[in-house]
Amino acid sequence: MIKRGFDIVVAAVGLLLCAPLLLVIALAIRWEDGGPVLFRQERTGRRGRPFHIHKFRSMRAAPGPAVTSDGDDRITRVGRLLRASKLDELPQLYDVLLGRMSLVGPRPEVRRYVDCWPSLARWRILSVRPGITDPASIAYRNESAELARTDRPEDYYVAVVLPRKVELYVRYVETRSFLGDLLILARTVQAVLGR
Repeated sequence: MIKRGFDIVVAAVGLLLCAPLLLVIALAIRWEDGGPVLFRQERTGRRGRPFHIHKFRSMRAAPGPAVTSDGDDRITRVGRLLRASKLDELPQLYDVLLGRMSLVGPRPEVRRYVDCWPSLARWRILSVRPGITDPASIAYRNESAELARTDRPEDYYVAVVLPRKVELYVRYVETRSFLGDLLILARTVQAVLGR
C-alpha cells in the first residue's frame, strides 16, 4: 500500500511538473519527421498480463531487430538525445499512474523474451509490477553500446544480456523493500545525471 501510494503521488507530481518539458519533447519529435509522438508496445506485466508501455518515439518505423544498438540507423536525431538522457521513458509515469507499472520493479519485456526466462524465475519476476527502473536498468545503463559491439545484437541480447538481467530481476524481487526502492531511485538519478 505504501509503495502504490508513493507511486501514485510521484507519478502525478512528476507528470505535472514535467508538463512543459513533455510538450517541448513532443513538438521536437513531431517537427523532425512528422511522425507520431508516442511509441506503444505490448509488454508483459504483473501475473503475465499484457499491457501497452508508453515511450516517446525515438526511432523511425522500419524493419529491424527488436533490440536497439547505438549504431541502429532507425534512431532519429531527437531520439538519440532522448535515449542518452532517458527522457524517452517519461511517458511511463502515465503507466505508473494507471497501475500497470511501478516506479521501481523489473523492467517489462516483450513476450518472446519473457518466454526465454526459466519458468521459476518467470513466476517470481511476474509476481510484482514491472518498473521504470531497477538494478538491471542501472547495471545496463549503456546496453545499446554493448549491443553495438556485436554483429548479431538480438542473439547476443538473448544469450548474454537477458540471463544476467533475469538474475538481477529475481534478486530484486526477493530482497525488495520500500527503502531499497528509494535507494534504487536515487542511484538511477545519479546514473542518468552522471552520463
